[in-house]
Amino acid sequence: MGGDNAPASVIDGADIAKAQAPHIEFIFVGDESRVRPLLVQTRHLQNAEILHTDVAVAAGDTASHAVRRGRDSSMWVAIAQVADKKADAVVSAGNTGALMAMSKLQLRTMPGVTRPAIAGFFPTEQKRMCMLDLGANLECDEDNLVQFALMGQAFYHSLVGKENPSVALLNVGSEEQKGHEYLRLAAQELSDKQLGVNYIGFVEGSDLVKGGVDIVVTDGFSGNIALKTAEGVAGLFATLLRRCFKASLPAKLGYLLARGALKNFRTKMDPRRYNGAVFLGLNGIAVKSHGGTDAVGFANAIDVAMNLVGHGFIPDVSSAIEKADRMRAKRKNVNE
Repeated sequence: MGGDNAPASVIDGADIAKAQAPHIEFIFVGDESRVRPLLVQTRHLQNAEILHTDVAVAAGDTASHAVRRGRDSSMWVAIAQVADKKADAVVSAGNTGALMAMSKLQLRTMPGVTRPAIAGFFPTEQKRMCMLDLGANLECDEDNLVQFALMGQAFYHSLVGKENPSVALLNVGSEEQKGHEYLRLAAQELSDKQLGVNYIGFVEGSDLVKGGVDIVVTDGFSGNIALKTAEGVAGLFATLLRRCFKASLPAKLGYLLARGALKNFRTKMDPRRYNGAVFLGLNGIAVKSHGGTDAVGFANAIDVAMNLVGHGFIPDVSSAIEKADRMRAKRKNVNE
């Protein structure tokens, strides 16, 4: 029931995902009087299961308000299916803060994880790039950033399949002496080869779109600003491009000649292809879809959840965190 176009975009997106992966089974949580008529109109979901509740978290609800009064909400009940092992993953386009708070309460954090993080993908000049945290933690220390790097590495490997993906820290400069002390301390720990992280150093904001690194780690404050700035710039570019091609008859003719190339460009930059951010560090898979996405975007968020389930993502993260904790304990004993 969450998102600007719910429940239609959710159901249509699930129908697209079901057509591409017939083995997926869905449980729709929400107002049955609104959900059932839409399911009947789909090609693949007419008999899908519905868990009825007419309570839904509003977009403007604070996380604390949603948790206190939302135990019967569609969001809470959906997450509970994962917590109770009745579902493998939850996907929602609803209130981000509420989804994070409810997921953390019900799914709990993995042993050793201090804070969950939100991870998602960006388009770049060369390939998809993963960034975390995108807004779950506005303030972080070096331990948080190291854990984000470990979780991001397992996340990237699960979805992209690349062994030993590269990791960088977002900073105000690439020089080792730049940035806050906690960034330099995190860099020092990530540089330890025994940790198993392919750390390549600091990157600046201008490096994000170049595609020279697979995973960029930062605090949620900087990460969310980078994400929203990238979305804004992409929208600005598309608007200006449309204006330019409508400006004159020669420009319109130029559009006709370049239409094929522009279509390819639009496909590569389509935000729906990158929809589906993941809450990393929890004992369960929770995927956040953009609230304003359509059916195609929501289908992509479902695909993210399906890939994480299929690739054993949670055990990979857990083992990486355990290894890091053992190394920290060993260093502490040596120093003492």
